[in-house]
Amino acid sequence: MPNILDLRRRIRSTKNMQQITRAMKMVAGARLRRAQERVLAARPYAAEIRAVLESVAARVDASEQVANPLLAVRPVRKVLLVLVTADRGLCGAFNSNLVRAAHSYIAQQAGAEVALLAVGRKGYDHFRKGPVPMLGEHLNVFSKLEFAHARAIAQQISEFYSNETVDAVDVLYNEFKSIMTQRVTVERYLPVPPVKRAEGQYLVDYIYEQPPAEIFARLLPRYVESQVYRALVESQAAELAAKATAMDAATRNASDMIDSLTLYMNRVRQAAITKEIIEIVSGAAAQTE
Repeated sequence: MPNILDLRRRIRSTKNMQQITRAMKMVAGARLRRAQERVLAARPYAAEIRAVLESVAARVDASEQVANPLLAVRPVRKVLLVLVTADRGLCGAFNSNLVRAAHSYIAQQAGAEVALLAVGRKGYDHFRKGPVPMLGEHLNVFSKLEFAHARAIAQQISEFYSNETVDAVDVLYNEFKSIMTQRVTVERYLPVPPVKRAEGQYLVDYIYEQPPAEIFARLLPRYVESQVYRALVESQAAELAAKATAMDAATRNASDMIDSLTLYMNRVRQAAITKEIIEIVSGAAAQTE
């Protein structure tokens, strides 16, 4: 049974850990507010540029699609999975859910070879020694996330697709829904799917000064950049929300442990005092006899 000194040391170390988790929760909460603003700013632009480009894609004929390698639709024999994870831990099941979803995605790609592009150290550390080939990695991008990181990733996956190294590009990341909820999402970025009109639905007609193929040649790289940037800011906000939730739970657990250890220490101390009193009384009674 531990003595009082050991229990006091354990209570003191638990209080120090509680201060750390409380500080990490406050830091994550402050960064989360800024990340939410970036998500709310990136979503409308990414959605609108996607709608415009899909509309233009519906007007590009087959010969023009062949001329632009990013629009070419090929039989999917090799898929590039862009796995967006965190660079650090202490964020609950954030990274483990993504890794589990990546394994499920790889198992579902029957007949297609899967290659990985890791964004974030946790996903890279998990798959770097696995059987799935790694075509690249981007580490420590979330410490100071900028649009330049999304541009570099978009250029890399565009080159892989243009050079026919891969036939499709899917992005797996955590979509930010709320502080308590993050949803694992898989989206196909390349090739760009054309708009399919439903029966009785008219396609919105835009007036273009340049031919649609030329517009695509200029805007398609920016579309890929905007989609990658949206995935990065969504993942960063989801990571910070998961970290704030995890650190809040850790702080409460530390408080419960301190209360439990304090109660146990008081019982041990009371037992020691009772034992000493019994020994004194027994000694006094023996002397009187």
